[in-house]
Amino acid sequence: MTLERFLTLLAFAVFCGFLAILMLWVPRLDLGAVVVVAVLLCGYDLFRHRPPNGR
Repeated sequence: MTLERFLTLLAFAVFCGFLAILMLWVPRLDLGAVVVVAVLLCGYDLFRHRPPNGR
């Protein structure tokens, strides 16, 4: 695993942890929907994004 991939996964884990703490402190249904959408979009970008051909 490259350092770039490791740091990407670490950032995703920290992001998810922050949103989980936010949901524990502010348990609202509409905020939960926004959190789910944010995690799905971030995960999609993380796992499906292809770097440009030059890299």
